[in-house]
Formats: sequence, C-alpha cells, structure tokens
Amino acid sequence: MNVAVVFENEAWCAVLKPANTLSVPSRQGEDDARTCVGTNLQTQLGQRIWPVHRLDFEVSGLLIFAKTADAHRNANTAFEKGLIQKTYHAVSAREACDPDPRLYQDQARLVAPSLENVESPWSTRLVSGKRRSFAAPHGKESLTRASWKIHSASSRLWTLHPLTGRSHQLRLHMALAGFPIHGDTLYGSQASHSGEGIALQAVKLDFSKLSENERRGLPTFLEIQLSL
Repeated sequence: MNVAVVFENEAWCAVLKPANTLSVPSRQGEDDARTCVGTNLQTQLGQRIWPVHRLDFEVSGLLIFAKTADAHRNANTAFEKGLIQKTYHAVSAREACDPDPRLYQDQARLVAPSLENVESPWSTRLVSGKRRSFAAPHGKESLTRASWKIHSASSRLWTLHPLTGRSHQLRLHMALAGFPIHGDTLYGSQASHSGEGIALQAVKLDFSKLSENERRGLPTFLEIQLSL
C-alpha cells in the first residue's frame, strides 16, 4: 500500500490513514496480516520513523510520525500536555437511542447539545476493556468537546475535540450520548457506514500552541477535507 503523504519535512511526516488499517504494528507483529500504515510508510521513506499518536483500526484521517528521536520526544510531551488539539468529524443517526447499560454501569449518561452548532463538554471516568471501553468510577478522566449539525434527513454530523486521549474515548462518548457512530456496532450502532471502517475521521491537527522551535517546520495546523 502506498501511503498518502499530506506534509513532510526533515522532522515530520503527516499522512492520511485509511480506515481498516493499523497505525502501528500490533502485538502479533508479523503474524498480523492486516495492513500497517507505519510499517509501510517506513519502507516508503527508507528510514526509521516514530509514531507520536494513533488512530483506531476502524478510523481514518490525519496521522503524524516523527522522523527524528528529538522530534518524537517533543511531540510526546506536547500531546501529553494537551498542546496539540485534535479535531474529528463523525456521522450518527439524527435521533438518539438508549446506550447499552453495560457501557456506563452506575455512571450517568452523557447529554448531547440540544441545538445545532452549540458545543457541550462531555466527561466520564473511562476504563479500557479487552474489546471496548466503558465508564466506571475507577476509570481515568476522559474529556471531549462536542457539537453537531444536520447532515441529512436521517443523520447528524459531529465535530469532536478530545481533550484527553483515552482508548475508544470518542466512540464511547458518542454512544453514551445516545448517538453511536455509523458502522460502530461495537458501541451499539444499528446503521451501516457506506465507506470502510466507521464514520469517524481525524480531520485536523492544531499546533498553534507550540513554539516555532517546537513545531520544527510544522505549520500552525494541518487539515484535510472530510471524506466520510
């Protein structure tokens, strides 16, 4: 697979990850036959690269790799401090549904914004299970900002900003708000997705909070056109 490069300089390589591909090799290593973007990109560039964040197998969108160890360290620190803002788009049904009670146990459900283009904060204590995440008192704090607009007669288009980077955070939060992402049967979606994977795409990385030295040639943001 030829990896589509969105931006590249001496320190970074940002690519477009297709849905149903791995960001980095799985624990199975060479025994896992699934396509891995990181492995293919390393071969394509002919040099070692370092992943600084990941997208779920089913998710498409912007993915950035460091081309030097120093850039990798800087990026890890920036992501940990929340200095790099990520924006995702997702498509859900227009009408809410009741989430699977196993996803939130004795925790409160999340409340979706009642009006278009009004942003709401979502917060849960999230636990990463073997297959999917769920909300529980002993979990780690997970924070998302969410808004929506009408996408079609039967669907909503969501803009999601994860403020923390927990496993399956956006997928769980959408389900707990009653709007599982199209195609995401793991979190209760009954609607199919016309494309590969699920209807969730990473569309923007904002580096504006980083100093020019920390950006190492990155623009203040990278953005792709939505293709869900």
